[in-house]
Amino acid sequence: MSKSKILIVDDEPGVRFGMREFLETHGYKIDDTNCCRGAEDLFQAMRPDVAIIDYLLPDGTALDLLPRLKAIDPGVHLVILTGHGSIDLAVRAIKEGAEQFLIKPVDLSTLLVILERLLESQRNHRKQIARKSQQARRTVDPFIGSSAAIRQLAEQAKRVLSTESPVLLLGATGVGKGVLAQWIHDNSRRCEEAFVDLNCAGLSQELLETELFGHEKGAFTGAATSKLGLFEVAHRGTVFLDEIGDVDLQVQPKLLKVLEEQKFHRLGDVRDRQVDVRLVAATCQDLSRLMRENKFRSDLYYRISTIPLVIPSLRERAEDIPALARHLLANCAADIGRNDLELSPDAERELQMYAWPGNIRELRNVLERAALLSEQRILRAADLRFDDVAKRETPAHDSQLTLLELERRHIELVLAEERGQVERAAKRLGIPRSSLYQKIKKFQITSSRV
Repeated sequence: MSKSKILIVDDEPGVRFGMREFLETHGYKIDDTNCCRGAEDLFQAMRPDVAIIDYLLPDGTALDLLPRLKAIDPGVHLVILTGHGSIDLAVRAIKEGAEQFLIKPVDLSTLLVILERLLESQRNHRKQIARKSQQARRTVDPFIGSSAAIRQLAEQAKRVLSTESPVLLLGATGVGKGVLAQWIHDNSRRCEEAFVDLNCAGLSQELLETELFGHEKGAFTGAATSKLGLFEVAHRGTVFLDEIGDVDLQVQPKLLKVLEEQKFHRLGDVRDRQVDVRLVAATCQDLSRLMRENKFRSDLYYRISTIPLVIPSLRERAEDIPALARHLLANCAADIGRNDLELSPDAERELQMYAWPGNIRELRNVLERAALLSEQRILRAADLRFDDVAKRETPAHDSQLTLLELERRHIELVLAEERGQVERAAKRLGIPRSSLYQKIKKFQITSSRV
């Protein structure tokens, strides 16, 4: 681990020597100078983590120097020393960007504590910036591309932003349901509040209940403390439940109550708790089939499917693959420090020919693997490694058919609920009446089926 760098600016040789000796014994790398001109030159060259500056220097004052140093690097912490302190001077120094204002002679142990605190704050700030940068790189725009399928999804998604109704995201594994859920939250009126998510797949009834609703101390064996549920954590925000089709039947009525009454109670407690949350749910399953098999409640289905959004599979939008691949490759390359990576035309054609059973998630993995293993700046078709189970040049696969069938069945259900009244059904589906007529024609939905 590299040493933290400290710049000392003081016209007294004894002060510089004493601080240098002390700080070097504590593992710091030190450089020093006696004037403003030298301070600027050293600051530019060494880019210190902290600069300790005497107020009165032969060619100016620290107040003259501070703005020039901040212009070079605003992230460096600046500590001002003076033998003649005053409140007015301290206020002026702080306004110019100093973090600390100390009266000479400075107690070196006190100075050490201050430096450690400033450096810890600096490290935390840099980590936060790095995390945000990494998150920004990893965030995928859910609407990259120009295909008709993705443009239609974008138009439908924008319409849900002005509502508070639940949203149901339908799509095969890996199409980006979580990304779209996050986008809906980030662009909604609740964007300043919490976004919490839970994958319901494989969770037992007990675990799912305590995750969603929380529990009181002693509610069950092992409940040593009280626990907040996700609905409380997400108060005024958004709850994203992925794989909602796997929610246990015993939990479904409680989930419905939260959606209809915005009330619930923790396990082990009889008091109702009021919350204000918006639900975004997602599934790759056919909920209509689960209802017929009595594995999913119809009342919950109708409540969560007020606004259904069907996310197309990657093969349904093959023309978008090159643009999406370039975006994902840029993210992968940034993560491994290879910002110059590109895809060759033959590599882009190879990506378009592949069936992508794992959709965008699989595309990201293929690109990340190629970026890590290839030594060339331009990735070619030979650098791409696909899973053997999927065949290239596959025109369609089951997940596409399932999604189309799911959309058709959902439209049929809504039309049946609205007794065949297209205008009311279109309003519930969140699409124009003309679009619903087109879908009725596309899916060959007849009056007898309505």
